[in-house]
Amino acid sequence: MSDRFVLDGSVTMAWFFGDEATPAVDGLLDRLGSGARALVAQHWSLEVGNTVLMAERRKRCTAAAAAHFMGILGSLPIDTDPETGSHAMAGTLALARTYGLTSYDAAYLELAMRTSLPLATLDGDLRSAAKKAGVRCLPERV
Repeated sequence: MSDRFVLDGSVTMAWFFGDEATPAVDGLLDRLGSGARALVAQHWSLEVGNTVLMAERRKRCTAAAAAHFMGILGSLPIDTDPETGSHAMAGTLALARTYGLTSYDAAYLELAMRTSLPLATLDGDLRSAAKKAGVRCLPERV
């Protein structure tokens, strides 16, 4: 079985913003370069795109740096889950209510639970919810 994990926006953006990167987070990126595959919720690309756009507007990065990063992401073995939307109105919403999450974050939790994959996130609330739900989080230590 291949090395797979659910990837959220917080880890993705830590790869872009050097001041947010850690060796453990960089290790997840290295795994993708060494045969692992990531699975993302359907809204992931919009979330990443919006974060990059806001960073540009706040002069935290240039459009050229953003385009370069988006090109790198496009070359990585990252698959988009086709079923995220069909779970949004029931399972995802229930998880959001149960754990006090946004529906966007709950979508990553739902995906990890449905696929029995570990969840790569740096979001404290999402990590807490995942642990309560019995989902393994990556990196192991934040």
